Amino acid sequence: MRGWLAALLAAMLGAAPICLAAAEDYPTRPVTMIVPFPAGGATDTLARFLGERLNAVLKQPVVIENVGGAAGSLGVGRAVRASPDGYTLSIGTSTTHMLTGGLYALPFDLLRDLEPVILIGSEPLLIVGRKDLPADDLKQLIAWLKANPDKASVGIAGVGATGHLAGIALQKETGTQFQFVPYRGNGPAMQDLVAGQIDAMIEPASNFKALVGAGNIKTFAVTSKARSPSWPDIPTADEAGLSGYSASLWYGLWVPKGTSKDITAKLNAAMVQILASPQVTQRFAELGIQVSPLVQQSPDALRNYQQEEAERWWPIIRASGVKVE
Repeated sequence: MRGWLAALLAAMLGAAPICLAAAEDYPTRPVTMIVPFPAGGATDTLARFLGERLNAVLKQPVVIENVGGAAGSLGVGRAVRASPDGYTLSIGTSTTHMLTGGLYALPFDLLRDLEPVILIGSEPLLIVGRKDLPADDLKQLIAWLKANPDKASVGIAGVGATGHLAGIALQKETGTQFQFVPYRGNGPAMQDLVAGQIDAMIEPASNFKALVGAGNIKTFAVTSKARSPSWPDIPTADEAGLSGYSASLWYGLWVPKGTSKDITAKLNAAMVQILASPQVTQRFAELGIQVSPLVQQSPDALRNYQQEEAERWWPIIRASGVKVE
């Protein structure tokens, strides 16, 4: 028995330097970043931009793998099942890595089966209306909605999407009722908004950049807690009279559960370095994304934020009775 224990101890002690060396040498081959959406979308664009910079810092190619479907759950599931060796990264949004936990009976736990690396940044939503809507600010919009219960139509980029849930929260906060009109993405919804076929939308602000610039829609508020640098002239919902109302689409990076803390720390340090670059700040501003503050760029900060967001939004989802097929 003593001989067996001695051999086991020796094996354990011998393995420790190997693990440490693996973390120190990491990475020694290409790294895959899974995007839980088809190519060409906002998250894919962000992933490819960051992947190029990770390539330069890590000195290894970063390969983008698009795995779309089920509101991003297929791609996230692919990452969950991957080997926890640091060679599979999972990039995603508050929808794919938080909201779907309240919408679907997932075969994995979003809060436990992935290890956080970094909160990349966030994008506010924009509350907008058709050009001839009889309201010129958020207070007037809310008053109009109250005067026309269940008559107003709000376009959403799919049932259970960020804008849909932000609209449900708006109803709850203001005591209003309006009809949600689901679309297959923001593009068709925005076309109908400009054409006056729907009354309003609450979606990520970057979608409306061209429309706002052309004066084709009315803007009422951004849903961030502070004014967006990309939209300095648009008031926050709080400033516009709806105290405490906020919502955002945020982006993060994760690795499979069980990944070495040393590897996670190395990836975090690389991302912190990348996000500090003025070129990245400028590109993010063009995309309508605000880089997360430095104090929120640790793995623990993302873990806590993800938990807080789930505690806020999952009860809203369940109370609303939203059903996703």
